[in-house]
Amino acid sequence: MNNILSWIVWLPIAAAVILAFFPRNAVTAIKSLGLGASIVTFGLSFVVVQLFQDSVATFQFVESHTWIPQWGIRYALGVDGIAIWLVMLTTLLTPVVFLSSWNAIHKHPKEYVIAFLIMEAAMIGVFMATDILVFYVFFELTLLPMYLVIGVWGGANRIYAAIKFFLFTISGSLLMLLGIIYLAFLQYHDVGRPDFSIAHLYGLSIPMHTQAILFAAFALAFAIKVPLFPLHTWLPDAHVEAPTGGSIILAGVMLKMGTYGFLRFCLPLFPDATAKYAKLMIILAVIGVIYGALVSWVQPDMKKLVAYSSVSHLGFCVLGIFALNQTAIEGSILQMVNHGLSTGALFLLVGVIYERRHTRMLADYGGLAATMPLYATFFVITVLSSVGLPGLNGFVGEFLILAGSFKTHPTATIIAAAGVVLAAIYLLWLVQRVFFGPVTKEENRSVPEIAWNEVAAMVPLVVLMVWIGVHPNTFLRKMSPSVQKLMTTVQKGGQRGQVMVAGALTRRSAAPSPRGRGIWQRGPLPSGEGGRRPGEGR
Repeated sequence: MNNILSWIVWLPIAAAVILAFFPRNAVTAIKSLGLGASIVTFGLSFVVVQLFQDSVATFQFVESHTWIPQWGIRYALGVDGIAIWLVMLTTLLTPVVFLSSWNAIHKHPKEYVIAFLIMEAAMIGVFMATDILVFYVFFELTLLPMYLVIGVWGGANRIYAAIKFFLFTISGSLLMLLGIIYLAFLQYHDVGRPDFSIAHLYGLSIPMHTQAILFAAFALAFAIKVPLFPLHTWLPDAHVEAPTGGSIILAGVMLKMGTYGFLRFCLPLFPDATAKYAKLMIILAVIGVIYGALVSWVQPDMKKLVAYSSVSHLGFCVLGIFALNQTAIEGSILQMVNHGLSTGALFLLVGVIYERRHTRMLADYGGLAATMPLYATFFVITVLSSVGLPGLNGFVGEFLILAGSFKTHPTATIIAAAGVVLAAIYLLWLVQRVFFGPVTKEENRSVPEIAWNEVAAMVPLVVLMVWIGVHPNTFLRKMSPSVQKLMTTVQKGGQRGQVMVAGALTRRSAAPSPRGRGIWQRGPLPSGEGGRRPGEGR
């Protein structure tokens, strides 16, 4: 099992290389191999989850091999409680994409499957990389397949949407690259050799003014990827023009690369800058929650409504991250998974009806519950999950975020809570317009019911929505030690920064400042947990 993470990363790429030699007319074989490879990859990730030690906070299943020794770059992989569920989410949604698009993609099916397999490997690599430059390589590798998916298989304005997506995301990424290079420069002066290992970078002492600049470089890249208001404008265009599979992966996984980046890099590397700018990030997150909900409310297009709902729901994740306490951060991680399941399922279901009616306008529907009862059942369950109904997954994540955030930023939390009410309004209004009332369009009287492949794609998503809602501790107990470790790393980093600036007392002996209270309000962790750096052993 020492190389199981590499198997998970490289198996989709190996399948993509094999598919390149398949004849174009072997459509069934191409789709079957793509689906089979993605299912095997999911199976391997499930093995990792089963073998994952719940009580261990540091990276597990660690792999590290020299890549470019003169620059200190290593091919290094590992998973902890923060990354494990995002890896699982990625490997789950990829076969869902292949199942949902089994009968929908007729244009260049071989290239379509190859693009998604490469994208899957790159996204998994983002969550597993423990070398910051390897992380950056995988982070950038996701752009090209998604650019092609939107640009080749998208709607009428697909070229505009693809270029906008690419330019927005690569602009932020290039600034992050400059920040990575400067971090390596600091590491070189600290230990006399370049080192891009995350574990070693966490130990750097960085002056406050430098932290502020580096925090801005990293945070901009991640805020664009989330996307955080007001950097969200590329997302509705990309979602509306992308094919159903592209929207599922974009909303389900790719946006989480931004929130994951905040947790993995911004908080532990730049703790003082995080404390200083946490209020700004929370303000932008709350604006995004309310703005996304209000804009969703007035959308006549189902897909655009779901797209703007992503801006709102991911605002909750950013709020939880920058509340800077364990409860809110655990809720944020869980909500990333919840959003991937519920919003991915909503995009899948919107694609189902679009394939049959070739319209996404709400005005063109009504009374579908009578003609498509199974489809309506899936849709209602998914909407209730997204709304946050108790007993389903969305409730647990939102509750933890709001409960944790209220401890440090009560006003912002109360305002953000209005987003939960607004979500119930616009999503239940969507259900009422599409499924209930009289059938006003003759075309809606004979719409074919949801097909076997679409049912197969939806069932695991619905099962997980219920399972997380009823047994959230299945997920929380694996992430709690790693979140505690993150908070300890942030706390120690803040103490180092205070010593450098003041040359006197650390934060532990001084009263916490109002601006940084979220980081240091938790006391030190139990002995035996705080002395290790992330990545040092299991």
